[in-house]
Amino acid sequence: MKLIWAAPLAAAAVAGLTKHRQVGRARPELRVPAAYTPNPLTDRGLPLMKAALARLPHTEDTGRTQVSVPSPDGPVPAFTYTPTSGEPHGALLWIHGGGRVLGSAAQDHDLCQMFADHAGVFVLSVDHRLAPEHPYPAPLDDCHAALTWLVERRGTDGPIVVGGASAGGGLAAELAQRAHDEGLQVDFQLLLYPMLDDRTLSHGPHDRGRLVWTPGANRVGWSAYLGHPAGQDEQRPYAVGARRDDLTGLPPAWIGVGDLDLFYDEDVDYARRLEAAGVAVELHVEEGMYHGADALPGASTTPAMVALRRRMAEALGVATARISS
Repeated sequence: MKLIWAAPLAAAAVAGLTKHRQVGRARPELRVPAAYTPNPLTDRGLPLMKAALARLPHTEDTGRTQVSVPSPDGPVPAFTYTPTSGEPHGALLWIHGGGRVLGSAAQDHDLCQMFADHAGVFVLSVDHRLAPEHPYPAPLDDCHAALTWLVERRGTDGPIVVGGASAGGGLAAELAQRAHDEGLQVDFQLLLYPMLDDRTLSHGPHDRGRLVWTPGANRVGWSAYLGHPAGQDEQRPYAVGARRDDLTGLPPAWIGVGDLDLFYDEDVDYARRLEAAGVAVELHVEEGMYHGADALPGASTTPAMVALRRRMAEALGVATARISS
C-alpha cells in the first residue's frame, strides 16, 4: 500500500516545488495564491468550462449603461462609460480579454470607468462573440461594427482610440490594421500584454509563460479562433496581428507587458517593428509580472498593479489631449 501511494505523492511534491519556484520568479507582491492555480484550458476542457460558466448566476448590470451596436450580423451588445465630471475629449473602444474563447465586457467595468475618469474619455466596451462557436472573422467584425458606431457617434473631430488586454489587445491591434486599410479613423492604440502571434507555442529560451497563460492554453485559444491548428500557415488579413508584414502608417501605440509573460517576446517584437516602420511607440515592460496579474485576485490591488493601470490611463489621456490640441 505504501508503494502504491509513494509515486503519486512524490510527483505531487515535485510539481508543488516546481510551481513554487515559478511563482518565486514574480515580484514579491504578486506571489499570491491565485498564481499557483494551473490553467485548465484544453481542447476537451473548453466546452466544459463554457458550460460551467453559463450555469453561473448572472446579475443584471443595472448601474451600467448598455447599448446595442448595429452590425450586418445583428446587434452587438456593449457598455458605455463617461467621466464622473467634465466633458470627454476623446473616445476609447475597449475590447476585453479571455484568450479569444472566454470573457465578457462585464469583467472590465471598473477598468473602463477608471479610463473614463482619469483620461477624460468616453469609453465603449464591446461584448464581441467568442470562438470556437464564432471563429474569425466574427469577433473582429463585432469590434469593427463597434468602432464604426463610435466614430459616427463621436464625429471625426475627436480622437479615437482602440485598446484591449490580452486577446482584446490582439483584436485591438488587428482592428487598427483593418481600420487603416479601410480609412476608418483610429488615432491611437492602447495594448496591454496583447495576444498577437499564434506561433507562440512554447515557453521559449527564457522559460516565460509558466503562470496564468501557458503555451498549451495559447494553442487552444488560437486554434479555436482561427479554425485550424495554431502555428499553421495563415494568409487571411487581420486574423493574426503579428503576421502582417507592412506596419507603415498604423496609429501610435502604447504597449505594456510583463517580463514573465508568455507574450513578452511577441509584444516587444511588435513594438520594435512598429518603431522601425516609423510608428511612434511607448513600450512599458513590468518587471516580475506574469500574464494578467493586474486582474488576478490578490494581485490586482497591489501598488504595482494599481500603478500599471494608472500608467495606462495616463498614456491614454496624454495621447487624446495631444491629438485634440
